Amino acid sequence: MNVEYTIGFRYLWSRQKVAFLSLITVLSTLGVAVGVMVLIVVIAVMTGFESELTSRILGIEAHVLVLRYGEPIEQYKQVARKIRPIDGVTSASPFIFSQAMIRSRSELSGLVLRGIDPATTGKRLSTTDGMTFGAAFDAALPANTDNVPKIILGKVLADKLGVAKGDLVQLISSQVGGSRNVMPSIKRVQVLAFFETGMNEYDGAMGFLTLGDAQNLLHMQGLATGIEVRIQDIYRAGEIAQKITQRLDFPYWTRDWIQMNRNLFSMLRLQKIVMFIILALIVLVAAFNIASTLIMMVMEKTRDIAILKTMGATEATIRKIFVFKGLMIGLVGTLAGVVLGVSVCFLLQRYQFIDLPGDVYFLTTLPVQLNLMDISIIVLATLFICWFATVIPSRQAGRFHPVDGIRYG
Repeated sequence: MNVEYTIGFRYLWSRQKVAFLSLITVLSTLGVAVGVMVLIVVIAVMTGFESELTSRILGIEAHVLVLRYGEPIEQYKQVARKIRPIDGVTSASPFIFSQAMIRSRSELSGLVLRGIDPATTGKRLSTTDGMTFGAAFDAALPANTDNVPKIILGKVLADKLGVAKGDLVQLISSQVGGSRNVMPSIKRVQVLAFFETGMNEYDGAMGFLTLGDAQNLLHMQGLATGIEVRIQDIYRAGEIAQKITQRLDFPYWTRDWIQMNRNLFSMLRLQKIVMFIILALIVLVAAFNIASTLIMMVMEKTRDIAILKTMGATEATIRKIFVFKGLMIGLVGTLAGVVLGVSVCFLLQRYQFIDLPGDVYFLTTLPVQLNLMDISIIVLATLFICWFATVIPSRQAGRFHPVDGIRYG
């Protein structure tokens, strides 16, 4: 081992004359550990929040929507056939989207009504019973002797209405044939099942019908609001949306999921950056403690520095000794912080003992996702701050004149 590191280890572990220095060293290490732990936990929560929102939004919404300017799509089957061969597209399904009111025996509420194709879209959506929407609709067909349309409601909305499976509710809609009429249309439908995404925005305001039932209820036979397209790589949505627009041409236009949720995800990314900067101040305060520890240690070790210089040690050698001690404090604190942070994240993932109000935070549980890149950035940033804190004390030690050390040490 080099002489600088040998002396640095001796200074790090040996008992110091001033007990206060040992206390500051311990506090500096704890400060770095706490800062790193908090950074890892908060950034993991922010990453998990973004990832969970993306997963749940795309569990309900399409990757790309294909719409027609000012009116519904008439030849939607032909349009879907043109879209499917495009590279990266996995499915293209027609859908109907409408706003309505839903009324039970005791309650009235707004509703976002979605008509879907059970054979395609219905296969990726699941009820609270674990069945896909497609299987639930198919199972209801043989028993549907009275020809009452079936609807799958969000769990939060169903609880608000006070309805159970098999109950009859009324749908009130003013959209007929793609237009808005003064007189509303009132239709009776039966609750088939419930779904729960964990996002209050969907669970509290959405209901699903088959495409055929939605067309009959809204008098949109042969029409669809648009085509929902799903792709292999969700981050190529913009590129594939542009290809679809070029193939279909006017009057068709597209919107991808990134455009539809741009404000939400921009806010989350900005919050993540701001939280990183704010919480890094904890590490910065600990770094000031490291700097003060080294300055006081330089004052205590003046005689040692003088002797080392008299024996031929250069300024660079003296600087390395104190830089090494500061970095060791930072490294120990960083490793302790990583262990603590990862442990807290593991506990949050496993037990989920923190509940969130779904109408405020979109999600009902606290999501946590550890990312190796985020941890690496936190560790490197912390070590850089700790190294920077050693610059001034180590330079002060390196410039110390050996005669002054022997005279005043």
